[in-house]
Amino acid sequence: MSEEKENPMKEITVEKVSLNMGIGPEPEELKKAEAILERISGGKPVKTKAKVRLPIWGLRPGIPIGVKVTLRNEKAEAFLKNALAAKENKLNRKSFDTSGNFGFGIQEYIDLPGTKYDPKLGIKGFDVLVTLGRPGYRVRRKKLSRQLGKKHLISRNEAMEFIEKKYAVELE
Repeated sequence: MSEEKENPMKEITVEKVSLNMGIGPEPEELKKAEAILERISGGKPVKTKAKVRLPIWGLRPGIPIGVKVTLRNEKAEAFLKNALAAKENKLNRKSFDTSGNFGFGIQEYIDLPGTKYDPKLGIKGFDVLVTLGRPGYRVRRKKLSRQLGKKHLISRNEAMEFIEKKYAVELE
């Protein structure tokens, strides 16, 4: 009876995994990037648009310059395991922010286990961004929101410990 059970409200989970490809304003390259993200994630990609004007790069607000996909629940966890395998289960400690979220890049989509090269699509890399959460984090998104208590926030060290234990990741 002396064993204390962990508080279920302190349990950390993977809330979502976002995949992002910044391509540029070329429409053919955007179509290729959409096809790649749809193939590797199984989700429907959404175009991201430029927000600022940069005449040197030929950008103005509203021009599509990239694609992204958001995965949640089991799909997110399965993809994260696959993406970490592509990185040989190694992450840099600098990849974690102060809120416990982290991100990393994959240089070529064919690095993912089980993905085959398609000469029509070429070789492109993408970013993987992981958002961690706890039960009760929904309070942040309410219209009449309250702040989360400091003890309930996920710290950088807690996030690193979670990733090391759950996914057997080696931090460098």
